[in-house]
Amino acid sequence: MEWDGYNGGEIASELATKVVKEYIENNIQNTDRDKEKIMSMIRSAMEEANKVVFEKSQEDEELIGMGTTMEICLIIEDRLYIGHIGDSRIYRIRRGVMQKLTEDHSYVQELVNEGTITPKEAEHHPKKNMLMKALGCTPFVEPDVIERSICSGDIIEMNTDGLTNMISIKDVQDIITKESDNIVSNLIEKANNAGGVDNITVIIIKV
Repeated sequence: MEWDGYNGGEIASELATKVVKEYIENNIQNTDRDKEKIMSMIRSAMEEANKVVFEKSQEDEELIGMGTTMEICLIIEDRLYIGHIGDSRIYRIRRGVMQKLTEDHSYVQELVNEGTITPKEAEHHPKKNMLMKALGCTPFVEPDVIERSICSGDIIEMNTDGLTNMISIKDVQDIITKESDNIVSNLIEKANNAGGVDNITVIIIKV
């Protein structure tokens, strides 16, 4: 799991991670490796985490509005199951090709989808960090839950926007595909050297 919190986000992130982890551990055996059951479990786990975080925010005036992004990756046999909410991202690198598997729940992504701005313009848009959806901010949430193929040699990269706001996707891909050691620390170091204005989380999964 991977997350990026804000507005009391450290509390939201830790709480959401704990809830999701326990929910999946307690329910994974009931899925019988069935695709629909697995995806339903991930969705329910994120909905439960949202409920817990939101209720916690209502207990303390200083925590009202707190939220977090969240990414979940479950690898079962040759399938990758993803739960996603917010603007943290998951990429799959296969045979040197890097593909973004999630779509940002952000204002600028909506502008891109509408054709109002280009993906290149979105990279430097003044409202690029405005989220349209996050975990814990409202009583109910609809996360994205998707399933993709996974095979030997694939690399899964998960990151918060603290990485991709600082360095290009090409730089991320180059470091992942050309370096075998210290990939995570090298990515974080490059982002920090470029300004490092936000917290940075990176997870690399080699299949």
